[in-house]
Amino acid sequence: MQQKRGIDLIVGLFVLGGIAALVFLALRVGNLSTASVDNAYRLYAEFDNIGGLKLKAPVTLAGVNIGRVTDVKIEKAFYTAVVEMSIDSKYDNLPEDTSAAILTAGLLGSQYVGLEPGAEESYLADGDKIEITQSSLVLENLISTFITSGAGQGAAAQSGSESSGDDF
Repeated sequence: MQQKRGIDLIVGLFVLGGIAALVFLALRVGNLSTASVDNAYRLYAEFDNIGGLKLKAPVTLAGVNIGRVTDVKIEKAFYTAVVEMSIDSKYDNLPEDTSAAILTAGLLGSQYVGLEPGAEESYLADGDKIEITQSSLVLENLISTFITSGAGQGAAAQSGSESSGDDF
């Protein structure tokens, strides 16, 4: 009886450890494990297409996470997406000509905002807008463009080879 209790205890601890690991992984995948930065400033960027960019997506500079996406809205006049980013205040020296691009982690991974600093000597401040942006690359549009342009080239190459046979 005593040996059965010991085995039950070990199995119970193993199951508890597995549940804790699953919770940890769920928080990491959902980007919820890092708390929002209290000492931060807000930047805005306008994009034609944000693809699958989600709230709490990372904002990176040179591959280092410096903030999070805090809000996404539609700008009613031009039907573009306005992304609000919360940037850690220790990175308060971003030049005014900094550019923002929506990038993808890996081939089919999650999307994030990547910042590329410019060369201006004046810096972005709380509430400023990043003027230079690059929208998300939508994989479906890229494949569609490749297929339609490839089909046209194939037909042109085939008709070119047929006409060369008539020259002899």
